[in-house]
Amino acid sequence: MTNMIQNLYETHIQVQDLQASIAFYQDLGLELSLVIEERRVAFFYIGRDRQLLGVWEVPAGTEVRRRHFAFGTDLEQLEKSIDWLQAKGLSPIPALGREPIEPIVHTWMPAAAVYFNDSDGNELDFIAWLPDEPRELGYVPYLSEWRALHQQS
Repeated sequence: MTNMIQNLYETHIQVQDLQASIAFYQDLGLELSLVIEERRVAFFYIGRDRQLLGVWEVPAGTEVRRRHFAFGTDLEQLEKSIDWLQAKGLSPIPALGREPIEPIVHTWMPAAAVYFNDSDGNELDFIAWLPDEPRELGYVPYLSEWRALHQQS
């Protein structure tokens, strides 16, 4: 039997203000596909395969249960993502003990990533696969450190 699971089709998050979140995710470049006002939910298409992000407004006074998810991108775009986020008034955030001065590398994959939050504190990141073999270093390097290690090898 072939592998039944081929991708992650959709994920859902909670937000305090649906209209503010619609503006936020549209500004990131997601395509608004459906808004159901009476249910206080909006759906966005992501990428060519049109995976879905569901954004649900919680009732006033209800705490948002924060989530984490990543947007896949290519390495060239990822390397521009810190400036891109800052141009949109967004601040990259520290991740795994590293300041957001450049992408970090998850060496076990390997993939490079830049983290940031939406207006409700949901942790998001941009992530791009690296062409190298996984390598356990015992720490999380910056992308420039990872590249320097592979030039020495």
